[in-house]
Amino acid sequence: MSESNSSAACMADQNGAVPGEPVKKDENSRRGNWGNQIEFVLTSVGYAVGLGNVWRFPYLCYRNGGGAFMFPYFIMLVFCGIPLFFLELSFGQFTSLGCLGVWKVSPMFKGVGYGMMVVSTYIGIYYNVVICIAFYYFFMSMTNLLPWTYCNNPWNTPDCTGVVGTPLANATFANVSAVVSGLTEIVNRTKRTSPSEEYWRNYVLNISDGIGNFGEVRLPILGCLAVSWVVVFLCLIRGVKSSGKVVYFTATFPYVVLTILFIRGITLEGAISGIKYYLTPQWEKILDAKVWGDAASQIFYSLGCAWGGLITMASYNKFHNNCFRDSIIISVTNCGTSVYAGFVIFSILGFMANHLGVDVSEVADHGPGLAFVAYPEALTLLPISPLWSLLFFFMLILLGLGTQFCLLETLVTAVVDEIGTDWIIKNKTYVTLGVAIVGFLLGVPLTTRAGIYWLLLMDNYAASFSLVVISCIMCICIMYVYGHKNYFKDVEMMLGFPPPLFFRICWKYVSPFIITFILIFTVIQYKPITYNDYVYPSWSLIIGFAMALSSVICIPIYALFKIAVSEGSTFLERLKNSVKPDPDWGPALQEHRKGRYATTGPESVEVRPLKEELKDEGKEKLKEKETEKKDEIGLTIPGSNGSTLNPTPSA
Repeated sequence: MSESNSSAACMADQNGAVPGEPVKKDENSRRGNWGNQIEFVLTSVGYAVGLGNVWRFPYLCYRNGGGAFMFPYFIMLVFCGIPLFFLELSFGQFTSLGCLGVWKVSPMFKGVGYGMMVVSTYIGIYYNVVICIAFYYFFMSMTNLLPWTYCNNPWNTPDCTGVVGTPLANATFANVSAVVSGLTEIVNRTKRTSPSEEYWRNYVLNISDGIGNFGEVRLPILGCLAVSWVVVFLCLIRGVKSSGKVVYFTATFPYVVLTILFIRGITLEGAISGIKYYLTPQWEKILDAKVWGDAASQIFYSLGCAWGGLITMASYNKFHNNCFRDSIIISVTNCGTSVYAGFVIFSILGFMANHLGVDVSEVADHGPGLAFVAYPEALTLLPISPLWSLLFFFMLILLGLGTQFCLLETLVTAVVDEIGTDWIIKNKTYVTLGVAIVGFLLGVPLTTRAGIYWLLLMDNYAASFSLVVISCIMCICIMYVYGHKNYFKDVEMMLGFPPPLFFRICWKYVSPFIITFILIFTVIQYKPITYNDYVYPSWSLIIGFAMALSSVICIPIYALFKIAVSEGSTFLERLKNSVKPDPDWGPALQEHRKGRYATTGPESVEVRPLKEELKDEGKEKLKEKETEKKDEIGLTIPGSNGSTLNPTPSA
């Protein structure tokens, strides 16, 4: 074979085409595809690996038994995380449709897709506010001296105690007294107020006294929010064609930064004690149900299941792409990143604890408290601290943008697929712009002095148990309403091999059980949200529950609507017709609609509209068996590696 032919075969294999066929730029020319599978994998890694991997997992790990927590964590990854990830990827890839269009599988459940859109909307609004705050810290780090280093600033209080001390040349007597008293407090191990905490609360947020007191908009934060949305829009201006190129940088450079920070961290005095605190196993905690609940919840939320993003990203794959392989690669990469980030975080926190002479637990934090208070304070102790600060916040920005790209694309794809006209597909950029503008406007209230209260309320309620409910109903619909045998055959037709037995068992039994466990655990462990010492009022909690229910309520409302408009003289007939697959359900391209999905032809079986289906189910099953026999004889399916496979349909 000549060199050019070898290159063509290699390219065909990479893009999912069969060797010998002409390489197509896009398999689905109307909707578009990823440039290659590396773009899809990097985008999915960027989507799954987000801020929670850095600011939530390390804290959960040390709180739940250190190294012992890894055991339930990886058990939940194997039995719940990877199977659900594979289920969503295969679901979207099979139909080449977003989170609304895929529910042609059983139209009554389309409300699940609307619920995913609502959840993605909530997350997209507050997630970009977090990114904009990272942008702000990034810009503020472009200085010779980080502004949260000392306690001699206008926003500091007399209670402020710096870990570096106050420069005597610029210090007032009051500042020096504050430092001396602060050092005494540290010795006595009482709670201290750090300059980074006061910078965060009194300057960046200028936080109000409660969630109902909005105050004025923080203009610097508003400006950074605009910058964040502009960046997201520009990266998605051509959909997956542009974002697929951007992720080569946004999905890989965070690992470069993590490695730089890790190497710097482990060379510091006290770093080893911090890492020991992070990893030392407390095996007795394995018997604690809360540890298993935290492990399951972290896996579920970290991978981005039930947001609609996985379905959307996979819908731009070529039909025969090996999404089974991709799901394992992406899931393992996500969890490995979480563990790696823990070393980066706790090496620095161990150094800080050693510097202060306190236990690591007194400086450890999670969420915004880790990203914008504890870690920035630790960075002030390092030489050339602005450089490390720039790297850290640039990493946070990239981690956030990777997730935000997919959240916005999920909403845009759902709208475009639902309308489906040539005009809307051609002018998808305007839909993206419209969604970005609406997202920016809805995020403006979160830039007020009460914004942090609302941000945490949305994070704790809008994207919590509702995701578990959505995922559980999705499993029930695919496995038991549409039918697990039908779905297994669909996956086999797409990949060239049936789902492994382990995944079939997980989809049918294990994963739904774990999801139910997560839901019960979430309800039992529920505590009203607080922020530091602030207790949220009852009316705000009602709003939080309303946001959580707003996504779940889409499911029964649309189900009732679909039943009402379905054909049938009785309720049971309407119900039966509403759950039957739409006539358009199946592969998007005619060349892939084979076997059960084939149109009328000399060697294929006619697919009738569902409303005209034979009432005699025995005859219908007989036709299906005849079709399967013909498929066994004449059907060849190209595998994801470019080989031609002759699959044996599995039961």
